[in-house]
Amino acid sequence: MSKKEPDLHSAYALETPDDHKRLYAEWAGDYDDSFAAREDYQLHIHTARAFVSAGGQGPVLDVGAGTGLCGGVLAGLGVGPIDATDISAEMLDQAMRKDIYRDAIEADLNDGIPVPRESYSGIVSSGTFTHGHVGPEVIPALLRVARHGAQFALSINAKHFEAQGFSDALKVLDGDKIHNLSLPQVRIYGDLAAGENKDDTAFVALFEKT
Repeated sequence: MSKKEPDLHSAYALETPDDHKRLYAEWAGDYDDSFAAREDYQLHIHTARAFVSAGGQGPVLDVGAGTGLCGGVLAGLGVGPIDATDISAEMLDQAMRKDIYRDAIEADLNDGIPVPRESYSGIVSSGTFTHGHVGPEVIPALLRVARHGAQFALSINAKHFEAQGFSDALKVLDGDKIHNLSLPQVRIYGDLAAGENKDDTAFVALFEKT
């Protein structure tokens, strides 16, 4: 592995699940400080607040939970219990140290989530649906583990919303598998951010499972 310190550009360059595992195994220990704080990362806050404002409640699955940034906001807003799933065991280890989550589930979303059908009343995801991570093809796996009427809040990088097929996938699902779809657009980073990605935005896909 390159000795170059992991950063935002490294994350945006991910192409495969193995790439993801390697990067986040290296980054897990100081992700909160070296990325979230330095870049004034705000997406997890917007996603959690949107979920709660839409009436979301537990039990919740935090998809692509990483070190637990979104879960921490949810817990602070009184939501629980919360389970975490991520492809990176090292990131989950950091998340579980925060005493936010009931359980940690190591899983590649492309292979499904190893929990029983209809386990959750809410599904949240912040920062997973972007660049080389995963695409809309995993949404059915999320719907499988959600109960009827479950509230979803999935952040999707705006630059890739159309290009990676999220718009079309949600249109196909809307009215059949999901309803009450709305797509508020939010800034990923705050006013203290710098660099070429500082003005990036994301859609927060809010919907309920039918």
